[in-house]
Amino acid sequence: MTRRQDHDDGRPGLFILSQQDRDGLARLAGDAGWRAVASRRAEGAGTRFLAGDALIALVDVRGAKAPDALIAPLAGAVEATGGALIGLVAEGRAPQVPALIAAGMTHYLAEPFDADALAATLASAQRLVERINGGVQRARNGHAIRRSDALRWRFDPRTGEIELSKALIGAIGEGSDRRSARSFLRSFSGPDRVSALAAIRTVLHHGDTAAFAHNLDPVSGKRAAHHLHADPGGIVGEVELLPAAGGRRPGQRDYLTGLSNRAAALAWLDEALNAPASPPILLLLSISQLDRVNTAYGQMVGDALLGRLARRMERLVEDVAGPNALLARIAGSEFLVGLHPESTGPVGVERAKFLARRLVAAIGQPFSAGDHLIRLTGRCGIAGARRGDDAVRLLRHAAMALADARQSDGEGIRIYTAQKNSREVDPDRLEADLRLALDRGEIGIGFQPQYATADDRFTGVEALARWTHPDHGPLGAGVLFAAAERSDFLLPLSAHIHAEALRLAAAWPAELDTLRLSVNVTAADISQPDFLERFLERVDGSGFPRNRLTVEITESGLVDDIDAVAVLLDRMRAEGLRVAIDDFGTGYSSLAYLKALPLDYLKIDSSLAQDIAGSPRDRIIVRGVIQMAKSLGLAVIAEGVETEQQLALLAREGCDYYQGFLRSAAVSSEELAVLVGSAR
Repeated sequence: MTRRQDHDDGRPGLFILSQQDRDGLARLAGDAGWRAVASRRAEGAGTRFLAGDALIALVDVRGAKAPDALIAPLAGAVEATGGALIGLVAEGRAPQVPALIAAGMTHYLAEPFDADALAATLASAQRLVERINGGVQRARNGHAIRRSDALRWRFDPRTGEIELSKALIGAIGEGSDRRSARSFLRSFSGPDRVSALAAIRTVLHHGDTAAFAHNLDPVSGKRAAHHLHADPGGIVGEVELLPAAGGRRPGQRDYLTGLSNRAAALAWLDEALNAPASPPILLLLSISQLDRVNTAYGQMVGDALLGRLARRMERLVEDVAGPNALLARIAGSEFLVGLHPESTGPVGVERAKFLARRLVAAIGQPFSAGDHLIRLTGRCGIAGARRGDDAVRLLRHAAMALADARQSDGEGIRIYTAQKNSREVDPDRLEADLRLALDRGEIGIGFQPQYATADDRFTGVEALARWTHPDHGPLGAGVLFAAAERSDFLLPLSAHIHAEALRLAAAWPAELDTLRLSVNVTAADISQPDFLERFLERVDGSGFPRNRLTVEITESGLVDDIDAVAVLLDRMRAEGLRVAIDDFGTGYSSLAYLKALPLDYLKIDSSLAQDIAGSPRDRIIVRGVIQMAKSLGLAVIAEGVETEQQLALLAREGCDYYQGFLRSAAVSSEELAVLVGSAR
C-alpha cells in the first residue's frame, strides 16, 4: 500500500447540511473534486463545522419553513474561521436571498442546477476564502494545519488493512496505526457493524460517498460518524465525533473554536461556587508564540491552530474530568478549564495538576503547516476556590498562578496558595509544619483502586498518604516524604500511615471484604531490626487479616543489603503477607537481584507503564520486563495508567493488574464502597 502523509489526498473539504438530499449533494461534491462531510441534523452544526477541516459550508434551505434559522447557527463559525457559506435555494425563491445574506450567507445556488453549476459556485467560494485569508499559500498552510490533526482512516481492499491517522489513534485508544478491517469492524456493535459494512460496499462497488454512525461509549452515549469517499486504491473515512445532546446554546459559544465563551464560563463558575458541594478548581492556560505564528504565516493559520488545540483539549478534558467539566476560550490565546469536585475526587489539586501536565504536553505537540512544523508552548495556573470566593476572585487567583508559570523555567505549571501566591512551597517551613501535622490530623489516607486487566473487576487498593496543609492545600506523597526525609521524620510518619490505613481498612463494610490492601514500607522501615515484629503487632491489633495484606517495598530500598532483604521478605511471606517490589524500572540493578528475592508481585513504575504507548523501542522494553516477571512466577501490576491505549497495550503484553487516573484517583473508604457497589 502506498503510504500517504496522514491520508491527505489534497482535495478541499466541504461541510454540507441538508435535511432532504444529504447523500445526493455529497455525491455531486465528490464528483467535483471535494471531500464532503454531510449531515442531516441542524443541531450542533456550528460545532461540527469547526471540528472538521472545511472552510466552506453548503446549507440546503429548499423546503425549509425558516431558511434563515438553518443559516444562522453556522454563520458565526464560518465567519470566525474566514470561510464561506453557500445557500442552496429552491426555484423561484430568489426573494429569500437578501434575508439569507443578512443571516450570514456569502454565496447562493438556485434550482435548477447541475454538477457544473455546483462546481463553479464552490470554486467561487474557495476564491473568496483565499482572498480573505491572505492568498493561496496561506490558505494552503491553514488547510494543512486542520488536516494534520483530523480524525480519519484509509482502507486498502487489496491488503484488507485499515490505516489510522495519529489523531484517530489518540481519540479511540488504539495502539497501532494499522489493523485488519475485520478487527476494526469487530469493535462495533452488531447493528452498527451492519451499517458500516453497507457503507463500505457502497463506496467500493459504486464509487459513491456514504456515511454511517456508531457508538463510541455505550455508557456515555457518545457517537461518531464516518463519512466515506473513494480514494485511488481504496476508501478514506473522515471521522466526526458527534456533540452530546443539548450542548452549548449559540450565545454561549466561542465561534472560532466551538468552545464555551467567557460569558458562559462566568455563568458556570457562579453556579459551581453557589452549589452545596465542594468548590471547583480552575486551570487557566495560556498559549505562547501565537502572535509570531500570525505574523509569519497569517491570521488564518493562527486561527486554524486555535481550532485544532480546542479539539485536542476537548478530548483530554473529557477523558480526565468527564463531560460536565468546563472548557472555555476566554481571551485571544487563553483557555479556562473548570473542574467539579465530583470529577476530581478527594485529591482535587493533584488531579488538576495531572490534567494540566497533559494539556501542556498536548499544546507542545507540533503542527504541520505544509512544509513547516509549528511548535507552541503552554503555561498553566491552577487555583482552588476558598470560602467566600466569587468568580472574579477565583479567576484572579488563577491568573496570578499563570503569571508565575510564565516566568518559570520548569514544566510551566503553578498552583495558587494563599500565603505565597503560586511560588514553590518553602522546604524549611514544611519540615517544621510536618511535626505538627500528625497531631492536627492533617495527614490522611486515600485508597487507589486496583483492577484486573482481563475484566476490569476490583481486586484491591493501594493506601496513599496525603497531607492537607492549612496554607498550601493538598500536597502529594512526594512532597510529604521529601519533607519527612529531610527532617528525619520518616519512621514516625510511616508508622502513622500504616496504622491509619489498617484502621480504616479493618472497618470496611462487607462488600469490600475481598479486596486486598497494599501499604508501602520505606528503606528506613526495613533497616530497623524489630520492624517486622512491630509491623505484625500493628496489623493484628487492627483486626485486618494478614492474608489480604501486601507490603510494597520500593526498588531503591533494596540495594544496600540484598541478602538481608531476602531473609526479611521470606519471613514476611511465612507470616501470611504478600510482597511486591514497587516502582520497578527506576532503580539501579533490577535484573541482577530480582531473581534472588522471594516476591509475589512486580509493580511497574508509572513512567515505564506510560512508555508502552511510545516508540516501538519503548514497547519492547516494557514487554521484556513483563515477560521476565512472568517467567519468575510473579504477577504484574502497572501503576499510573492514564489512557485506554496504555491499558490495551499492557493487557496485550500480559500485565495482570493496573491502577491509575484512567479509572480512579485515590478515594476515601466511603467513596470506595460506592465504586465497588456501582460496579456490581
